[in-house]
Amino acid sequence: MTTTVRRRLLDLTIDEHTLTVPLVWDDPADPRTIDVFAAVVAREGGEQLPYLVFLQGGPGHEAPRPFHSSTAPAWLDQALAHYRVVLLDQRGTGRSTPVGDDDLAQGADAVAEHLTHLRADAIVRDAEAMREHLGATTWSVLGQSFGGFTTLAYLSTDAGSLRDVFITGGLSTVERHPDEVYALCYDKMRMASERYYRRFPEHRDTMRRLIDLADEGRIVLPDGEVVSRSRLRSVGSALGTDDGWQTVWSLLERDPSSNAFRYDLMHAMPFGGRNPLYYVFHESSYASGHATRWSAERVEPADFQDDPTLFTGEHIRREWTDTVPALRPWREVTLALAEHAWPQIYDPAAITASGATGAAAVYVDDVYVPLEFSLETARLLPGVSLWVTSEHEHNGLRTGQVLSRLIDLAAGRRLR
Repeated sequence: MTTTVRRRLLDLTIDEHTLTVPLVWDDPADPRTIDVFAAVVAREGGEQLPYLVFLQGGPGHEAPRPFHSSTAPAWLDQALAHYRVVLLDQRGTGRSTPVGDDDLAQGADAVAEHLTHLRADAIVRDAEAMREHLGATTWSVLGQSFGGFTTLAYLSTDAGSLRDVFITGGLSTVERHPDEVYALCYDKMRMASERYYRRFPEHRDTMRRLIDLADEGRIVLPDGEVVSRSRLRSVGSALGTDDGWQTVWSLLERDPSSNAFRYDLMHAMPFGGRNPLYYVFHESSYASGHATRWSAERVEPADFQDDPTLFTGEHIRREWTDTVPALRPWREVTLALAEHAWPQIYDPAAITASGATGAAAVYVDDVYVPLEFSLETARLLPGVSLWVTSEHEHNGLRTGQVLSRLIDLAAGRRLR
């Protein structure tokens, strides 16, 4: 099935495309199918510009909507000056046959098996189907965070379809074990925590008091969650964004018995029920030929165990399948995927041989995608200009002129 709907909004033309594709691309005998959705956005007069496909971060999040004031990305205007932008909902999200709580009625084993087919390699095949549907011989790609991981998978199998690649905070390691990644992410969070407490030293005692309340079961959210110390510490994930320190600061300034604190805490913690995939198979995004087996939990350093004021980032915990109401229904699925031996998804030799051109932003203080491993992967891409910067955190694409700079770098209009 193929459907196309055209919408117009002010000076934008938005063509919405839905394709029916195989759930399992490599098994023609498997009859299961899913829908894949993309919105193609063009500015008036730009309907003949080349395509740029946007691959969203996550995993487990849909693409932003171009016509909604709260989700329209700041970088879109920068992109539309040069491209028609393809906002692809990755399989399992948004309007691409989304995965949700209702699916659990099929049973944990069936859902877990289904989710093994939603990885970056399958997203690449979906993107290729969309590219062919649009009649484009080649297109460029913008990969943010996990979208950059997916871009590396793209270069492993279908590099000939890509003109320029733009990657922001998404130069993943392609050969290392997930344990190495999460161990280094703890180092990054240690530095982010200490940097925060140097600015606001009084908040360390505040955090200690909140930890005591959590240990006593006295922080209860509006959805009924009794907040554990591991969940409380996860608000540090916000420190990986340009203005995230403000989120942490405003939270720690509030009375913990107030509605404001409880509601703000509920929204500040990562991993919830709206996008369960983000939690359920988050660690798989770093698993190329490995089973994760609760990697972040296993490699937690001794000082993080001893000092609960140290914030954590995207370090998921097994206990949340018991303590977080929105994640509890996903317990058996999550446990099963933690033991799944994920196939290798990257081909370093193919990435090197791809001859890829473009530009990538690597953030010095990135707490999610460590600088050291990004630079390691960048050596496989000599044709991709690298901008290493401390001007932004992981979400720099959404808050600054990052894309414009990368486009200029790729075109030779700016030095590194």
